[in-house]
Amino acid sequence: MTEIEPTGTLALQTIAMPADTNANGDIFGGWLMAQMDLGTSVLARGRARGRVATVAVREMTFLRPVWVGDVISIHAEIIRLGTTSMTIDVEAWVHRQPADERMKVAGARFVFVAVDEVGRKRSLPEMAG
Repeated sequence: MTEIEPTGTLALQTIAMPADTNANGDIFGGWLMAQMDLGTSVLARGRARGRVATVAVREMTFLRPVWVGDVISIHAEIIRLGTTSMTIDVEAWVHRQPADERMKVAGARFVFVAVDEVGRKRSLPEMAG
């Protein structure tokens, strides 16, 4: 099944640069995973109204290579809230020129915990009304 549109909120966009390549000339998977973590943390920080820490990455799947010059879009959606934690599904999509192609290149599930100023977990605030 081919996905046509991203799921979730656009949380981050960036451009894949030559410095981010692996030995094969494709974008290094660790770089892409870091972008997914950054984008997902934007959503998590908003919900937590403060600091968060990534505590788990589950079901990380790389579907296609990312090329230098691709515009990377990170889309994230909170799928579960606990007392101190939240689980967020994240997708990485590319917009590739000059062909004007858009495709999903990776997906994962991140778990974040809300933390206080010294890094101790804290309860998530109540949802605004």
